[in-house]
Amino acid sequence: MEFHRRPRSFAGSKNPRKSPCCFAQAAQLEALGITETGKFSMSDDDLSSRGFQLHRSLDNINLDDLNALFVKVGFPRRQNEKLLRALEHTGTMLWVTKAGSVIAFARATGDDVFNAIIWDVVVDPAFQGIGLGKAVMERLMADLTRKGITNIVLYAEPNVLGFYKPLGFVVDPDGIRAMSLSRRRRA
Repeated sequence: MEFHRRPRSFAGSKNPRKSPCCFAQAAQLEALGITETGKFSMSDDDLSSRGFQLHRSLDNINLDDLNALFVKVGFPRRQNEKLLRALEHTGTMLWVTKAGSVIAFARATGDDVFNAIIWDVVVDPAFQGIGLGKAVMERLMADLTRKGITNIVLYAEPNVLGFYKPLGFVVDPDGIRAMSLSRRRRA
């Protein structure tokens, strides 16, 4: 995997606890079994036998259910029209239903060649702790790897970094710092 800067040791990162960025390299993903073919901690058959159904397109997604899931995990409710537009511009997504309700979701945007950013990783609190989030992330990363994408980034709250580290993500490699420009309206 190549970064935009000269590679340095990940162990040499400066103050990794202050950065919201996590990066995964292709070699790290392969070492964890996350490859183009996918080696998953929970098989598709196991998920299905538990009543979980996997989806990879917008077909039949209920935006109200998705928004309700976002709110359950503390994300803001989004206008359905804007949410639909964002999803239409999403290159890779995976969502899970059980008994017809959306209970897990993750998506990635990017150039579909070199880079991807993972967004909106959510699991209904009633289904957390059973490996469903890991199963979603493994499949999303396998889908990205299958496209040949080798630079995968995500932004995460400090309290969930421990979830992403076993999946191969490292905090702030190469001393890279995230920057943002937000034009949110102030109340």
